[in-house]
Amino acid sequence: MTGSTEDYAPHPHIGGRTAALRALAAWRAAAPGAPRVVVLTGGSGSGRSRLLTGFLMLCEPEFRKRLPLDAMDPSTVPPELPAPAVPTPDGLTAAQVLWLLADHYELDATSTKDVFAEMAALDEPVTVVVPDVDRAGPVRAADEPARLVREVLAPLAATATVRLLAEVPRPLAAGLAAGLPPGTVQVIDLDAPEWADPEGLVLHAQAALDPEFGAPELPFTVDPAARLALAAAIGRRAGTSPLVVQLAVQGILMAPEGFDPADENRLPTSVGEALDLHAGRLGADPQTLRLLLAPLALAEADGIPVHLWGRLASAVAGRDMSGAIAGGMLLAGPFVQPVEQREGRDAERGTGTGGRENGRPTLLRLLHPALGDEIRAGLPNIRAAQTQIAMALLEAVPEQDWSKADPYVRDHIAGHTLEAGLLPQLLTDPGLFVHADPVSLRAAIEAVPVETLGAPARTYLRTAPLLTRTQASAPLRAALLETAFVEDGLPEYADALHRLAFELPWRTLWSLPVAGVSAVTVGSLPSPEGPATPVAVLAVPADTPGARPLGETGETGEADATGEAGETAAETEQTGEPGDTRGSAVLIHGLLRPAPDSLGDADPAQVLRPSEDERAAAPLGLSRGADYLRVWDRASGDVVAALISDTPFTAADLSPDGVLLVATEHGAKALLIRAAASAIASKAS
Repeated sequence: MTGSTEDYAPHPHIGGRTAALRALAAWRAAAPGAPRVVVLTGGSGSGRSRLLTGFLMLCEPEFRKRLPLDAMDPSTVPPELPAPAVPTPDGLTAAQVLWLLADHYELDATSTKDVFAEMAALDEPVTVVVPDVDRAGPVRAADEPARLVREVLAPLAATATVRLLAEVPRPLAAGLAAGLPPGTVQVIDLDAPEWADPEGLVLHAQAALDPEFGAPELPFTVDPAARLALAAAIGRRAGTSPLVVQLAVQGILMAPEGFDPADENRLPTSVGEALDLHAGRLGADPQTLRLLLAPLALAEADGIPVHLWGRLASAVAGRDMSGAIAGGMLLAGPFVQPVEQREGRDAERGTGTGGRENGRPTLLRLLHPALGDEIRAGLPNIRAAQTQIAMALLEAVPEQDWSKADPYVRDHIAGHTLEAGLLPQLLTDPGLFVHADPVSLRAAIEAVPVETLGAPARTYLRTAPLLTRTQASAPLRAALLETAFVEDGLPEYADALHRLAFELPWRTLWSLPVAGVSAVTVGSLPSPEGPATPVAVLAVPADTPGARPLGETGETGEADATGEAGETAAETEQTGEPGDTRGSAVLIHGLLRPAPDSLGDADPAQVLRPSEDERAAAPLGLSRGADYLRVWDRASGDVVAALISDTPFTAADLSPDGVLLVATEHGAKALLIRAAASAIASKAS
């Protein structure tokens, strides 16, 4: 092994990489001359993840106790220190990774800029290790690894209080190291001669071929000399790639018939050769194997459900692949692995368990991302393949009802249509907006030029930060999108959400995009010819179109617009700063109209507000925070509606009949609370 001696035991997980371990240990110890930033890179399959995993074992105080530290080369063992921060980016956006760091260090930050500033102000240096940068992002085609390097890792590397170790794909490594002062950064490229570990590759192959470690008993596995000779040949052919070693061994052991260990030319030198040689040993067309694996190479997240594999392989191949799938595990076996499905939201959505074990999907994914790179590179047209996959996924939605769709289909069809160039066309179904994972859907939409998006998609994109920040359930997503569609003048999309299988907590009656609303109240205008007209009174700036300035008819404070927030239009005018026009006029609108109905000719002095007794006797009560409102049942104390906003509420009021009137800096709107809907409907009819 490079840089090692026979006097020391190798790291039990790594089995080599002594030179790289020495460099990492020196970095961890902040030894004289050691860099503050280390960029660990190499080709896909070079073993960088395995090396970093083994090194982190040495950095974790409890795990260190399980390792034979006394027998290992002391120069490869870092000093015992508190464990470093390890924000794992697998499936996360760059922003999510940064907030993991902020949470870890309990930073009092409200923006990404604040995070870097607070880390720069820390009293002592901190150690951050970021593994698996290539696995960042909820959507593969959105290129989140590059964003993570650009927006998170590069600023961290430039922060003097941060000692950073990042495992980065080679195309991104130079960008991360660029611009740092000399001596600050060290790039460890595991494929470079000074870091390569040919002896370690032989050891890996030898252990994988050993029946003591699970290999089948074959002539070239039970005989130590034959095993060593084969392992040496595999290592020579693999160059610097532990992945090629792994694929070679697994292919041989899965299909040993016809394998001649003396024929070194039948051992792979690359990932592509490993695929083709394995297919050839089984008498199969290598292209068939690649087509079988193509859906996995184009998959999102953790992999595809096994019951969709045949459908998607047939879609990519343009012919029925069910027969190949049925007998394909021997052919595809060395290159795929089952995945333990992450906890999902199936119970929340009420989805079934078809094609699952223990109610959770059985997923398959490629053994390593390098296999995906190889298979995608061999496809004649990735966009066309993704188009076929997207069409097959759409056909798999029962009755085109997204609530019944397989979790993979509803959460990741956006990623497939993104790479197919079809995402804007998909974004017209409110049901998809409600049921799809908002993190994945948002990431996919953000990767599309906003000018190519339709109005519904722009509304979703505007609302998505609220959905992801609150981790809103599907019913709450539907409710928040319903009111957002009304705000954006898309009532037909709001109506469509009411036709889904949810009982939304409200129906948004109208929305008025008027700026500067400082106070609101509900009330009524008496009519000599019939019942009083329910109205909304908004305190607005004097230059608001349709508004009536206070004092125009002699009113001062008697025509105030007091809501439950305790503000009045007249009070706002009297207490404002010099030149402040907030609250210097009122705008009166019908309260129950489905569209804003200006009553600009109405005299504010004639508006009757609910009495305190009427409010106290109302079945519903209102509680208000900076960016949330809760409507609750006075009898039971249960919350019947919770409205959240991405901008602070400036005013709110609740009518005795259950119409919620709210305002933010962007405008005002009225929502009919479902718990009081029947009473309101009778009054409005």
